[in-house]
Amino acid sequence: MSDISLMIQNALLEDMPNGDITTDTLFKLETSVARFIVKASGVISGVLVAQETFKIVDPTLEFTIYLTDGTHVKKGDVIARVFGLTSSILKAERVALNFMQRMSGIATLTDLFVSQTIGTKTKILDTRKTTPNLRCLEKQAVRDGGGTNHRMNLSEMVMIKDNHIQAAGSITSAVSILKNKIDSSIKIEVEVESIEQLKEALLTETDIIMLDNMSCSMMAECVKINAHKKLLEASGNMTLERVKDVALTGVDYISVGALTHSYDSLDISLKFE
Repeated sequence: MSDISLMIQNALLEDMPNGDITTDTLFKLETSVARFIVKASGVISGVLVAQETFKIVDPTLEFTIYLTDGTHVKKGDVIARVFGLTSSILKAERVALNFMQRMSGIATLTDLFVSQTIGTKTKILDTRKTTPNLRCLEKQAVRDGGGTNHRMNLSEMVMIKDNHIQAAGSITSAVSILKNKIDSSIKIEVEVESIEQLKEALLTETDIIMLDNMSCSMMAECVKINAHKKLLEASGNMTLERVKDVALTGVDYISVGALTHSYDSLDISLKFE
């Protein structure tokens, strides 16, 4: 069983641990047609997750997709159609919508951030600030919105942050210890908070340098000093109002925690014909 299928099964169990008392009492073999309708403009994500939800509830349901993940939509657009037992549709409805609305909210917010970087080389990254146990879905939603995934987990990539540096003694020491012990294919990123730390990091074998909570003027100075030696990532207090100015400094990446922790769910409903 895939991780996503397990997530869906757990969500369904949470929603109806002993069945759906309303639906099970009202309906037996009646059939219905229902459509997923968008009620606000945005970017959709989670359509395949919704399809899998209906399949798990009842494999006989016919789920037809009209608009795929990553599609820009407007109010009134029909995403998909489902036909089959009324009881099965009703049991799957809320869980499917919960996944799709939230994933579409993330995709929509990501698209807004990405649109602010048009004309620059800068890519928008997500972070690990995700809902526990839903990271793979939320990072998929970022991709559907045009963003780029940062590391998926702590095992995938080295990230040396302020507490690591403090405990190791210096950036140089931390990078040296890691470089001698980890596989050469694993990327190393170092967080810096000043020009002095940037200059130190540039002398190490790190691959990426994160510019943490810097002003745009300081980031522009870091880009100049870096002179394309390392990849630079800007992080900290990234808002829609600020992100364009940050991109114009010339950084390679901008990481935005808000993509997966401060989005608004996209308004989508399931309407029976």
